Amino acid sequence: MDWDAVWVTAKLAAATTAVLAAVGLPLAWWLATTRWRGRAVVEAAVALPLVLPPTVLGFYVLAATGPHTPLGRGFEAVTGGRLPFTFAGILVGSVLFNLPFAVRPFAAALAAVDRRLVEASWCLGESRLRTFARVVVPLAWPGVLAGLVLTFAHTVGEFGVVLMVGGNVPGVTRTLSVAVYDDVQALDYAAAGRTAVALVAFAFAALCLVHALQRRAVPA
Repeated sequence: MDWDAVWVTAKLAAATTAVLAAVGLPLAWWLATTRWRGRAVVEAAVALPLVLPPTVLGFYVLAATGPHTPLGRGFEAVTGGRLPFTFAGILVGSVLFNLPFAVRPFAAALAAVDRRLVEASWCLGESRLRTFARVVVPLAWPGVLAGLVLTFAHTVGEFGVVLMVGGNVPGVTRTLSVAVYDDVQALDYAAAGRTAVALVAFAFAALCLVHALQRRAVPA
């Protein structure tokens, strides 16, 4: 097995999960509680990666982060580097592609929290931020954790977005899914089979954990 690809995959999955935990939870809480009429548009935008081909999303990320775009020039001015064909680039693509896999489970778990408990916390003088951190998230934790596990597992299996944005740079953007593709292209089916079996086993274990957490989140 390509251990450099294992490291890149694990690092990408961990970073994507961390970013979406920070960004996705507030967005999910807003979606679960807002009465704004434009909410459906935001929900559709969040869910778009579910139906959009990964190569299409990857193409637009690549086009938007190129060295001649405002985003690409701004990133290069701040960091001195570029986004395409770098780890930072595939992280951007991964976060966008995995947004619905985090936000949708988060929103479902947060919406299930008893609104009376939230209002009771407000009545006791707690701010909205402290109520969210100390009341809402602990009560919704099984569902939130399920979303984090699903995000991590889905990132491990990414292919189209990673290949479009990051190419195949060993030790930098070459993930396990890309390694399987390379092995097949090289007719090394034995190596591809070993990596594929490991990915299938990991995906199955992750899904079992997600279902267990979701059952735990359902009130008795």
